[in-house]
Amino acid sequence: MLGTMNRKISLILLALAAFYLIMTYNLPSYTYTEIDADMVPKGLGWLLVFFSVVLFFIKDSETEEQRERRNIPKKEIITLLAVTGMILLYIFLLEILGFVAVTALFVFFCSWFLGYKKFITNAIVSIVFPVVLYMLFTQFLRIELPQGILPF
Repeated sequence: MLGTMNRKISLILLALAAFYLIMTYNLPSYTYTEIDADMVPKGLGWLLVFFSVVLFFIKDSETEEQRERRNIPKKEIITLLAVTGMILLYIFLLEILGFVAVTALFVFFCSWFLGYKKFITNAIVSIVFPVVLYMLFTQFLRIELPQGILPF
């Protein structure tokens, strides 16, 4: 039953979709809206179920070359784990330090870690990008982002 990689991945995605749909059906509903906030997450969850089922029944015609390309070198696995750690640290520090400070640090150090060595350009981008996003969200879209330690 689980002979091909497509079937294994589809079952993992199906389990993920089931968990996701359970969580979206537990979202609170609002009485005064015609389209509730949970419509898009439910649609995405059912779309994931649909594509998981389609993937399960797709005939796997993988060549030996494609199988060899699937092997990830150990150095790249370490890089992926390091970036995942940075993302988790970003999530942990977002409420504490605020959106602008944490995003600036994340963009700077993640770019540096991934090999971008122009520090001045990296510093300018890592400061301007979160400030522009913060102003866009708070001033134009009226969506609050975590302030953290900064006074604005």
